Amino acid sequence: MSTLYFKNAIIATEEEVFPGGLVIEGEQVVSLVKGNVDVKADLVEDLNGRFLLPGLVDDHAHFNEPGRTHWEGYLTGSMAAAAGGITTVLEMPLNSTPPTINRAQLLRKRQVVKDQAVIDYAQWGGLVNNNLEDLADLHEDGVVGYKAFMSNSGVDFERIDDDLLYAGLQFSGQVGNVIGLHAENEYVTRFLGEKMRAAGRTDRASWYESRPPESELEAIRRACYWAEVAKGNLHIVHISIAEGMRAVAEAKKRGVRVTAETCPHYLTLDQDDFVRLGPVAKCAPPLRSRQEVDALWECVLAGMVDTIASDHSPCTWEEKAPGLTNIWKGWGGISGIQTMLPVLITEGVHKRGLPLTALARMTSSNPARIFGLYPQKGSLMPGADADFVVVDLNKEWTLAAEDLFYKNKHSPYIGFTFRGKVEQTYVRGKPVYKDGMIVVEPGYGKALRRSAQ
Repeated sequence: MSTLYFKNAIIATEEEVFPGGLVIEGEQVVSLVKGNVDVKADLVEDLNGRFLLPGLVDDHAHFNEPGRTHWEGYLTGSMAAAAGGITTVLEMPLNSTPPTINRAQLLRKRQVVKDQAVIDYAQWGGLVNNNLEDLADLHEDGVVGYKAFMSNSGVDFERIDDDLLYAGLQFSGQVGNVIGLHAENEYVTRFLGEKMRAAGRTDRASWYESRPPESELEAIRRACYWAEVAKGNLHIVHISIAEGMRAVAEAKKRGVRVTAETCPHYLTLDQDDFVRLGPVAKCAPPLRSRQEVDALWECVLAGMVDTIASDHSPCTWEEKAPGLTNIWKGWGGISGIQTMLPVLITEGVHKRGLPLTALARMTSSNPARIFGLYPQKGSLMPGADADFVVVDLNKEWTLAAEDLFYKNKHSPYIGFTFRGKVEQTYVRGKPVYKDGMIVVEPGYGKALRRSAQ
């Protein structure tokens, strides 16, 4: 088994940043080396001062397979992820047809995608309004969590009320899994949306006005309450408001087992950008004010955010285009898996002084821990899978549509100039992305299962 030594790097883990190198043998990490020293190895690569980070674990992405592969599939989705420094993706149960809400659909998905991915992957199960009896089977089959919606998802994935939220949380606590929750108040957002449409509102501002911050904050607080009562494990996905992060932090102080996720688009784009860009930037919760973007960054820098995930939610332009003239008719979801790390380096590390240790914690180590994959994933410790990304931290570049590996090449970041570029991505000791190209065959990516917590 050959030994590789990546020397003369700046290593960034969740604990520290230091000059050194990484030694790997086969698929695993052998050691981290401090300082620019010689190590006997079969192959030595000089990284010339580039930064080496643990590969990202994206805990929230939609690849739409099976059933909607014209939107995205495991092949193009994982290629885009690799180009963005992501080495493991946790794929959501909805926006595929049928959704992954029972054992049969999980096994079907795994069979369909087994020869597609170029990075490693695991799957979420779903919690909907009629599948409590399926949760145990899904847990036994290794799902990393159960996605649920407090508000209407707009697809064939039924939202839940508090009774099933309570029951799902109880189950999660008993077996050591987690409920991943979309937290918006269904009744307020529905009422406001109907009111806007009845008034003939089709403008872009009507979308975010129908889903105000208060409707998200109420749902977050309610979910934390039920997690506390039910003694469950809760992960609030794509939080867009600072008050929501603070509500989670307050719940943690009470001993509630809850974690918080946000996404790059909530840390970069605001309502003015949405009015300018239109449906390519439509999502739920919606983009917020610039003041809210800055306040959310304060939460990130204060250590309140557990994970940052892409919430990559692609579709065809044909599903987006009707929103150009009537925002209600455009599909909601932002394509962002390939740009997640460049966004966070540009907006976080360079503009706001985000420590690389915190970046590694939120994008690698914490998601691996929360979803039962640590320390195999999200770590550079000896024995971990040799998943890592090499970054030129100061390289400036501008995103063009042809740079994207997505099946449908639209993004709110086209034309955006980043500072920080992914140069190489390794999964289990093998390069999967290098010099702008995918360099492994489809099917190299391996299916993962949640380990006991």
